[in-house]
Amino acid sequence: MITIGELSRAVKKVMESSDFKTTRLQHKHEELLVYYYDSLCDLSVLRERISAPLAKLNETRAFTDVLQSELGCEEIHDVTHVVDKLLLGNIVIYVKDHVFVLQALKPFTDQVREAMVEATIEGPHYSLTENLQTNLNLIRQRYPNKELIVKEKVLGSISNTKLVLLYHEGLVQREVLEQVERQLSSVDIELVQSLGQLEVLMTKKKYRLFPIMLNTERPDRIAMNLSQGKVVILLDGIPAALVAPAVFYDFISAVDDTSQSFFVSHAIVLLRYMALLITIILPAMYIAIVSYNPEIFRIQLAVSIAGSRSSVPYPSFAEVFIMMFIIETLIEASIRLPKYIGQAATTVGGLILGQAAQQAGLVSSIMIIVTSMVAIVNFVIPINAMSYAMRVVKYPFILLSMFFGITGVITALFCFSLYLANIQSFGQPYFKLYIGEKSTTGYKHKETS
Repeated sequence: MITIGELSRAVKKVMESSDFKTTRLQHKHEELLVYYYDSLCDLSVLRERISAPLAKLNETRAFTDVLQSELGCEEIHDVTHVVDKLLLGNIVIYVKDHVFVLQALKPFTDQVREAMVEATIEGPHYSLTENLQTNLNLIRQRYPNKELIVKEKVLGSISNTKLVLLYHEGLVQREVLEQVERQLSSVDIELVQSLGQLEVLMTKKKYRLFPIMLNTERPDRIAMNLSQGKVVILLDGIPAALVAPAVFYDFISAVDDTSQSFFVSHAIVLLRYMALLITIILPAMYIAIVSYNPEIFRIQLAVSIAGSRSSVPYPSFAEVFIMMFIIETLIEASIRLPKYIGQAATTVGGLILGQAAQQAGLVSSIMIIVTSMVAIVNFVIPINAMSYAMRVVKYPFILLSMFFGITGVITALFCFSLYLANIQSFGQPYFKLYIGEKSTTGYKHKETS
């Protein structure tokens, strides 16, 4: 026998979540108390298998008999199991000091699509959708913990866009949660249409180059970040989520890293850091070496580079700007064109432009190699927001190398490191390099520098 007081105390913690619902049903001599998560449960089950049989019940039969014999409900004798059953998509029914559970997991009403931006080989392939309840369903199934709190807000005086805040009550960093809620409360706008727009509105600094919140489309990545005590923001109609705080390593790591062995995962992360360094300094190093410091190379390579540039009528920095302009326009074209023709058009355009420019003597063959390498290694960065930032960062390096050669590149690297060290993400230091370490609580980070 379970009293209503014991049941109320058992579900008291989860009652803070806005998607947790309580319904009271009454018919003649029977009174039911029903608990469920509307983000997990199909409400048609509640109407068809509980409300309808209750309405047809005669006075000679107890509803507990109907629940057990006709509906196949499982009776719970230990009140501590109630929350676990709720998190698995069950409806909990309390009637006459008895507690029953009925399976009512909601089927996906929105088509779950395969992850397109953050593709993985070994991990799950599905991603978030544009339906907020479906997204909560995906996250709840991957993170079935009673301390996962969901809070609803509404943003936009015209759009009235529904926003959901998720966090693990026992693990969340309180100062981060308070700052996120405070900045969300300060957002005053008519229309909220994207997570990127929301991130800009929540950022104190108007002029910011690097992202301080992680934008992800993967439920497994969201679950991993929740286990690290981070806060997740979902917007209705957006198939992605914002995670705060986010450090530099979060934008360099991929979901597959947790599935690889120690040496493989760390080697891949090191490869990404090398690719990041190449994409920001290679064009600048080309200018510095060709125009200022050719003695760095062996004489054979220096002569080869000079020979390839013999027909180019302008200095190396003009050559770099021409090729960077071409490659940036090709990247933008590949993003904006329809996917059916985008890849073919940009591939053919790149091949034709590169070959024609080299044959016409507008650029050297070495510059074609540098440009191609910069374009390729930039795509090694797993998160697009950081990839876009690195596309911009290389231009200050190019400008300093134009005037000061190798010294300018070193100075730019020093200023770049200082700028990153000065950034904070919701009170947390941004410029951290981490190594992932598996633990029983999820996937925590161990600081290395």
